[in-house]
Amino acid sequence: MNKEVYSKTISLFQERFGQSPAVVAYAPGRVEVLGNHTDYNEGLVLSAAIDHGTFFAIAPAEGRECRLVAGDILHEVRFDVGAPAPSAEESWSNYCKGVLAGLLPRGRFDKGFNALFLGDIPQGAGLSSSAALEVTTGLAIARLYGIEVSKIDMAKIGQKAEHEFAGVKCGLLDQISSLYGADGMLVKTDFRSLEVENVPLDSTCALLVCKSTARHALVDGAYNERRAACESATAFFKANLSHPVTALRDVSWAEWESLKDKMDPLVASRSAHPIGEDERVIGGSELLAKGDVAGFGKLMFASHESSRTLFENSCSELDSLVAIGKATPGVLGARLSGGGFGGSVVMLVKRDALAEAAKAISAAYLAEYGEACETFAITPSAGAAVIKE
Repeated sequence: MNKEVYSKTISLFQERFGQSPAVVAYAPGRVEVLGNHTDYNEGLVLSAAIDHGTFFAIAPAEGRECRLVAGDILHEVRFDVGAPAPSAEESWSNYCKGVLAGLLPRGRFDKGFNALFLGDIPQGAGLSSSAALEVTTGLAIARLYGIEVSKIDMAKIGQKAEHEFAGVKCGLLDQISSLYGADGMLVKTDFRSLEVENVPLDSTCALLVCKSTARHALVDGAYNERRAACESATAFFKANLSHPVTALRDVSWAEWESLKDKMDPLVASRSAHPIGEDERVIGGSELLAKGDVAGFGKLMFASHESSRTLFENSCSELDSLVAIGKATPGVLGARLSGGGFGGSVVMLVKRDALAEAAKAISAAYLAEYGEACETFAITPSAGAAVIKE
């Protein structure tokens, strides 16, 4: 949590509204560490809340009008507290308005509010600034209006806001990671039961996010094709296995190997990735419990190889970053993070080698692509919370 950003949030709020906030909430971004494209297959993911996030300051207003300010650009929108609606012009406001809409049925909203948000999540690195904004908005508004909401329900409110107000059909991973983070811990989420637990990451290690220069292209179509392939594979396994199958979560690697030659080759290849990822998350959790960070790092490399060759949701820039990481002293593992087709690579790095590794990786990427690769050292951190009231 960045104390300078917190102080600036308070200062900007006071300058804009002439009062101090009654409540301030904070929510971190997230990084996906292991478990890729498993969420919509009812599988498992290991992620982490990061030490960058978004503050949301709020105070009651006199009438029903809400004033919402984006602290980085100082743009303001106004709307009635009981009638939040999506805005095409100020699309940034839709994440907050959507969360308010999700909370309206849960409480009394006789008066509006004044609010301002500000954060330090690096943009364009796939660290989920949108989910952090949704979560911090939800926590602040709920506390101001005296509404009790469970963590999992808050995650669902954020997801619904993204679906209905921002127009992005996201899963729950980002919101859950932001809410359930813990210092020095990864977040293990079961997307069938929505059970969440924290798994310790050895304190001798840190995470390094390396933002590639790859431009996202045809992501929606590629995503939809892969999801459809997973659904086709689920139908195949349901018809060919003796036990119930409702998602790829129900299929073991041994079962996939025994039946792969009877499947459409592309469907077989696509389905192998989430099936293997589930087993890697289970194995990775066991390795971390034993303190075997080197073994966990090998699973990260295996995860990326699966993305590259089976799911084909990588690209040359991400592949290069993983290869550079593999050749860099102190780097134990590396894989693409998030949906793929561009974005970032997350690396598991020995903490005492972090600075030198980041410098070497940036230099090697620059030499290959002629553009700099931004790097961000990440420490798994505490989840979202109300920090002032």
